[in-house]
Amino acid sequence: MRVRLAALVPVVAGWILAGCGVVSIDLTPRVRPLEESTLEGTGTGKIVLVDLAGVLAEEPIFTLESRPQVPLLARVREELDKAGADPAVRAIVLRINSPGGTITASDVLYHEISTFKARRKIPVVAALMDVGASGGYYVALAADQIVAHPTTITGSIGVLMLTVNASGLLEKIGVSASYVKSGGLKDMGSPFRTLTPEERALFQELIDRFYGRFVDLVAQERRIDEARVRAFADGRVYTAGEAQSLGLIDRIGYLEDAVALAREAAGVKEARVVAYHRPRQYRATIYSSAEPAAPVAASGVGDLARLVVSGPKFLYLWWP
Repeated sequence: MRVRLAALVPVVAGWILAGCGVVSIDLTPRVRPLEESTLEGTGTGKIVLVDLAGVLAEEPIFTLESRPQVPLLARVREELDKAGADPAVRAIVLRINSPGGTITASDVLYHEISTFKARRKIPVVAALMDVGASGGYYVALAADQIVAHPTTITGSIGVLMLTVNASGLLEKIGVSASYVKSGGLKDMGSPFRTLTPEERALFQELIDRFYGRFVDLVAQERRIDEARVRAFADGRVYTAGEAQSLGLIDRIGYLEDAVALAREAAGVKEARVVAYHRPRQYRATIYSSAEPAAPVAASGVGDLARLVVSGPKFLYLWWP
């Protein structure tokens, strides 16, 4: 009994010192630092496998898991920083399985990879898996070489603006929305009414500018004449063979071919393929994912629903 009372003393003292105020206990699981695991190979040199999967967005993707999800941009930056601080890292392989996402997320990822490559001066190889389209392909442009799986779908160079018009639904349930606004175009893109011809024209101008940025990047990174890029960059997707004939990719092969190409570009005969992961995440082979997630097609539906609800978005996205 004395032992139990002694154990309660610190607790009671804490309440007294707090002035009998409310004590807040944060039970949210913490995101733990990245750990490194070897997936295959031997040697002192390392090739880091970085995953880019699902819809590319600035915010974390909603999942039913209890543990917190690190936003994609933050995770990739963290992995690149860890790789950049390790002199044994000789190359990066980007494993991309994405239909794209927001134009900002796509551009930030391209910028982060390009900056890392310029700073460390080591080769970066992109490996396109099921889908490497639109924003997914935009990010791949930062790589020195792009390898596509024989069954990859890529291309979809273009911009999509996604919004909804719920005015008809609201009318049926007797709900209406009204605005007090500073200018006639302040609520442009509102989901509560139809776009006017003027608003549609203004949005088209923005889309054309974002499209021009995408085309310029393809022409610059792939060394293709801009006029030729515009001729095939009409939003359609291409098979790996078609993409190679257009100059959008360098080789057709499997993930191990991309790893072999990275070793060759780094000038090393032997190098371990490593991946970064959170504690208790399963990373055993080069096909293990960075984070458990639904397939691209399935996860994309939920992600897009969230994007639509949050308002109009400009997207580098293939969304059939």
